[in-house]
Amino acid sequence: MSHVKAGGTSKNNRKSPGQRLGVKRFGGQKVNAGEVIVRQVGATKIAGPGTYISKNFTIHAKTAGTVAFKSVKKRLFTGKTTRRTQVIVE
Repeated sequence: MSHVKAGGTSKNNRKSPGQRLGVKRFGGQKVNAGEVIVRQVGATKIAGPGTYISKNFTIHAKTAGTVAFKSVKKRLFTGKTTRRTQVIVE
């Protein structure tokens, strides 16, 4: 019976491209309606006035204006409050 005993497994076969997440327009920058401001996984930043959040948690500008970020306290489902960054278009 002939077989190879020392045949290992390959460990370097996981190659997926990056998702290009992050803040696309920073505070003080001008945006037009519909532009992407933040791409994120989960609601780490929340949508404020002048913005809306899409199905995959991307925050877009609802109106044209200037981007601003503000720290707010957000109540979680458990009743605990945590700080979240709110994205605003003024």
